Amino acid sequence: MPEDDAGTKRRTVLKATSGAVAAGAFSGLASAGEATVEVNVGYENERGRGAAVEAASEVVREFNFDALTMRVSRNAIEGLEQNPHVRYVEENGTMEALAQSLPWGQDRVDSEVAHANGDTGEGADIAILDTGIDSDHPDLTANVGAGKAFVSCDTQGGCRFGAKPADNTCYESWDDDNDHGSHCAGIADAVDNSQGVVGTSTTATLHAVKVLDKCGSGSFSDIAAGVEYVADQGWDVGSMSLGGSSSSSTLKDACQYAHDKGVFLVAAAGNSGPCSDCVGYPAAYDTVMAVSATSADDSLADFSSTGPEVEIAAPGDNVNSTIPGGYSEFSGTSMACPHVAGAAGQLMANGATNTEARDTLSSSAEDIGLGSNESGSGLLDVAAALGYDSSDN
Repeated sequence: MPEDDAGTKRRTVLKATSGAVAAGAFSGLASAGEATVEVNVGYENERGRGAAVEAASEVVREFNFDALTMRVSRNAIEGLEQNPHVRYVEENGTMEALAQSLPWGQDRVDSEVAHANGDTGEGADIAILDTGIDSDHPDLTANVGAGKAFVSCDTQGGCRFGAKPADNTCYESWDDDNDHGSHCAGIADAVDNSQGVVGTSTTATLHAVKVLDKCGSGSFSDIAAGVEYVADQGWDVGSMSLGGSSSSSTLKDACQYAHDKGVFLVAAAGNSGPCSDCVGYPAAYDTVMAVSATSADDSLADFSSTGPEVEIAAPGDNVNSTIPGGYSEFSGTSMACPHVAGAAGQLMANGATNTEARDTLSSSAEDIGLGSNESGSGLLDVAAALGYDSSDN
């Protein structure tokens, strides 16, 4: 495996794929494959819930909003879909970590201006919904708070498509066995400690919400449960550098639930570029701020998805950040997303609500000459969002 200049092994990070089956897309499945299938069911009322539970061979997870995950006979799916008390039935598909391979810094968005003026995110809680966070990285441990795993941490075995998991150690259930989550955590909130890298925020509390496994994959239900958990903890920011081309009604419900509880949700727009009108989910939900990626010359990164849902852009091409055991460069809208998460953490540490932070980030963004479908309001400007002069650009 090739190594970077610091001797750190480069990791394989999966580009977004989708194996998701949308709600109502079960025609022809009754006679195919397994006798049972794992589905997410959204219900209107207790009669709908009762019908779902009665049909289930196993209830896997119940949410605080009106949905559950269960295993059910394929033959029972059509009846549930036709039940007027059931809102949707969707196969429990997966979403993937959004990154390619291979970074630059906080200078372009003027994070260091904010830090010099005392804005470091102190008091904010930023949840990284991803593959976990390295529990003993010197640039992260001082900021890591709670952790919760919705998938197992396991470095053994292989991955789909021939990808190999990282050879990281699972000291905690929420440890990072892929590299992707730790890379995003460092961008959002690496410690300013004279070594390694520095984050957009530097003293916010990072929470590892492990919803993607060692191969960078997690089910709709796993991710929805992670979003719900962030909301129930009362944390400020939920950063989602993940996604897929298929929507999930369950995840959409979870994002609405978290938004209503005051969480600022931000997600990577996707790595499907060059393309138009191709923003993935959950970034495309109106409760989530969608982030595209730029290169060092302020051009749109060639891999970045675009579309009317994009609200802001941030650096995403060749970004250096933390991985278990060291540092590495990755590219993707996954890298752009946590820049915005760290900035939102700073605003919310200063008392902004989730909607106020979202509005401020948009209104203070720098016009870099890209189309609105490419960068939304423009490039993230952390200093300007906090009221500081950012004219050094």
